[in-house]
Amino acid sequence: MASQVQEANSTIKEIIENNKEWAADIQQKNPSYFANLSKGQSPKLLWIGCSDSRMAVDVLTKTNPGDVFIHRNIANRIPSEDLSALSVIEFAVKHLKVEHIIVAGHTGCGGVKAAISNGSVGILDHWLRPIKDLYIANQAELDALPDNERVDKLGELNVIQGVNTVSKLPVVHEAWKEGRELYIHGWMLQLHSGLLKDLDISVAGLKQVEDIYKLH
Repeated sequence: MASQVQEANSTIKEIIENNKEWAADIQQKNPSYFANLSKGQSPKLLWIGCSDSRMAVDVLTKTNPGDVFIHRNIANRIPSEDLSALSVIEFAVKHLKVEHIIVAGHTGCGGVKAAISNGSVGILDHWLRPIKDLYIANQAELDALPDNERVDKLGELNVIQGVNTVSKLPVVHEAWKEGRELYIHGWMLQLHSGLLKDLDISVAGLKQVEDIYKLH
């Protein structure tokens, strides 16, 4: 037990030391960096992605602290009743005035794999049920694919659904009515190559939204 605690502490200490080295390196290169960073944020992008540890947003996009506002959860879901996701989107759109919202999934998503199986994963069973529903709605198309492609295709459909959900939110519509440029994109991270795949489903304004969702 003592060795396990010592090993755990060693991992934490390494992270703290890495942070100190990073901060010192930044400070040496740009003495005013942290003073400017502490003044506030004005990101142009909101990233809604999966919690998967391999989706290191700043690394794979070569962005810096303050560039991207981020919300992540298992399987990058955007339930229309999830107050956490809705609060992030509202703050990003209404207060930070972001110009792009990116819904990002990734290949080999464990959440999508769990949704497509019959194995129970505890409380996640409830969270992933809409992805099961999405599978049923597209079962003929998905079952025609090889096993190794089925998960990734369902992941793409989940991203598409997320983009559609965001495009129907009143706070997004208000931004468009104000004449602001706000784009919603759907991407997939290809883990085997590290490249982002644009699913070409971007929504840029109310003209692309069905009338029934346009509230007055």
